[in-house]
Amino acid sequence: MAGICICTSRLLPKNLRTVSFSQLYRINYKNKSQWTRIYAAGSKNIVKNTSLAKSRHSLLTWASCRNTEPCYFHTSRYLRDEIREIKCPQLAESLSEGDIRWDKAVGDQVKEDDVICEVETDKTSVPVHAPVAGVIEELLVEDGATVKPGMSICKLRVGGQAESTITGSRTEQRVKMNRMRQRIAQRLKEAQNTYAMLTTFNEIDMSNAIEMRNRHKDAFLKKHNIKLGFMSAFVKATAYALQDQPVVNAVIDEGEIVYRDYIDISVAVATPKGLVVPVIRNLGGMNYADIEKAINALGEKARTGALAIEDMDGGTFTISNGGVFKSLFGTPIINPPQSAILGMHAIVERPIAVNGKVEIRPMMYVALTYDHRLIDGREAVLFLRKIKAVIEDPRIMFLDI
Repeated sequence: MAGICICTSRLLPKNLRTVSFSQLYRINYKNKSQWTRIYAAGSKNIVKNTSLAKSRHSLLTWASCRNTEPCYFHTSRYLRDEIREIKCPQLAESLSEGDIRWDKAVGDQVKEDDVICEVETDKTSVPVHAPVAGVIEELLVEDGATVKPGMSICKLRVGGQAESTITGSRTEQRVKMNRMRQRIAQRLKEAQNTYAMLTTFNEIDMSNAIEMRNRHKDAFLKKHNIKLGFMSAFVKATAYALQDQPVVNAVIDEGEIVYRDYIDISVAVATPKGLVVPVIRNLGGMNYADIEKAINALGEKARTGALAIEDMDGGTFTISNGGVFKSLFGTPIINPPQSAILGMHAIVERPIAVNGKVEIRPMMYVALTYDHRLIDGREAVLFLRKIKAVIEDPRIMFLDI
């Protein structure tokens, strides 16, 4: 098997920069004919039991020439066309298996650190990266198959080149639903079949919230090293409203109503693989900065696929912000086993009546979908009105009124 050698000495001619390891070559140097044997050292995959071995990760090739000084030249630490097996990585502590979802096919060329596939669980996924550049030689498990940590999943030909293909102008591709998308579909259908879902609406004048943010955002950033957004205000207002209407924070469990004295709010985050809902826990003692930092940290983990099961379990209420996609209006679906969900929407300037006059104000529609088996319309409306009041005038929360 050949290896690519980059000569760093004039003792060897250019035509020997690519050599077969441990073979004899005739070299003409200074009008003298000499025999030179090339040895490869430093990789157990090439030469075993050699006294020249230095380090597997620092491959050197050595040439011994009669009547000359030894010359050294460097080469790749990997053999060209070497076949390497890629294994399933370790998952979260609570997980022993997952479904594989291939991003690459046989014959595809990959660069080092490219994502070859993802191992999906019900709520998160773990990417599998290519350790070196090469071509996918063989897939050892089918798409959607269940794999466990340490299991061989594919073969990679190191340094290979992909074959060129010609594709038509119109194609169709049938792609199996990934495990996360299947789980989302299952849970949403369960919610539709189980809950008596009803949605109530209101609108919020965002003038004061925008003014407060614009006035204090620079000082907030300087002190806390994080930007001040509207999400922290809504999370804080929601936690306050849940204390005012504890039935919205409760849940039905086998014919009993379970009331909680803690508030853990799930924040919906859209990712390329689907919607995930990481949880901000113990909101009672958190200020705006704590909430913003928690939201940013969980959002970053969601976007990079680094969320663990523990990050998404146990929420008591969910907030979904469709406003980031400029959604004007919508009815969110309850996230089981919770009993209600708040939907935020885009801030849009609209004419409204203020003290008998028409004014243009930045307005946001909000929606509360709730389980009517547990929550009556009165509690739902009062809950949404409390959020509206706190956002429009935060002093209500500070004065506890």
